[in-house]
Amino acid sequence: MTDDRAGRTEAYDYELPAELIAARPAERRDASRLLVVDRARGGFTDAAFPALLDGLSPGDAVVVNDSRVFPARLLGRKPTGARAEILLVRPEPPALDPALDPGLHPSDSFDRTDARRWRAMVRPGGKLKPGRTVDIADGFAVEILDSAPDGTRLVRLVGDGDPWNLIHRHGRVPLPPYIARDGTPEDDPGDDAEDRERYQTVYAAPVGSVAAPTAGLHFTPELLARVEARGARLVKLTLHVGFGTFRPVTAARIEAHRVAPEAYSFSQAAADRLNATRESGGRVFAIGTTSCRVLETVGAGGRYEPRRGWTNLFIRPPYEFRAVDALVTNFHLPRSSLLMLVAAFGGRELALEAYAHAIREQYRFYSYGDAMLVI
Repeated sequence: MTDDRAGRTEAYDYELPAELIAARPAERRDASRLLVVDRARGGFTDAAFPALLDGLSPGDAVVVNDSRVFPARLLGRKPTGARAEILLVRPEPPALDPALDPGLHPSDSFDRTDARRWRAMVRPGGKLKPGRTVDIADGFAVEILDSAPDGTRLVRLVGDGDPWNLIHRHGRVPLPPYIARDGTPEDDPGDDAEDRERYQTVYAAPVGSVAAPTAGLHFTPELLARVEARGARLVKLTLHVGFGTFRPVTAARIEAHRVAPEAYSFSQAAADRLNATRESGGRVFAIGTTSCRVLETVGAGGRYEPRRGWTNLFIRPPYEFRAVDALVTNFHLPRSSLLMLVAAFGGRELALEAYAHAIREQYRFYSYGDAMLVI
């Protein structure tokens, strides 16, 4: 019998004390805690993140998302002097149109493009109409060009010199708005040198994400070396995290929600490694929901196929996983598509029980928080 509750957004709600939202990362990347959730026995175990190694066997594969976060957050002023914020999401065609430039795809490094025109999120959205501008710095402004039904805007960067230089000079780490820090405005935690290092995985390469693939933040180079020393394959793919990943689910029924497409790339070498893993009886560990979504996109037919393109796959209960055997993920916001993915993989009731346990044991939540391994 199908659990009708699993189709309702309210079934993925929970209460989180504000003090459990991690405002800063752990002192060391691998010092985070790890809640190990065992689907077979329906229970969980408290551990430290390096305990992930204990769950690996020779021949398994660990799959990470190597997308690099860029300083996508631009803070400025409207002509009235009021504050405004621009979150750059992705460069707009034609620079990224494969039909015009077959050698360039949006899953490649964004900084290879002449990034003057962007799809962006704007605050305050209602008051910044097309034709308005936001001054970011002396000689650098953002012009609003049009609006889209998904709530984004088409904008143009106005300023002398390479637009990527302007972005890197004046942009800020796009920290999530729920991070609150002493001495900063409630909706603006600010960023600093620690964020510029720690809100990035150690293996980040192609530029393009506006939010970190946070499950990967716990890995150090030494821990990755220990993964391979155990005989497990380390496999990289790319999914550039856009606003679709963190867009809240507002529909009463989860099937009414739509995830905005995000660019991904999955190479022939990655496909060969994972097909060999499965053929030899090994398991595929997805590090993060972004890696999971790409794997389920390219492995839905029973074998992993090299591809690059856009995925809007929304994994929610009920869902039959074909490409992922274990999932490492951080703790996600209530009523989010990410929590729904975890519920689809671990079972809704077990996932929510694990969250309740994590709250009782005072795990740290969200982007800079602790992790869970669902096996």
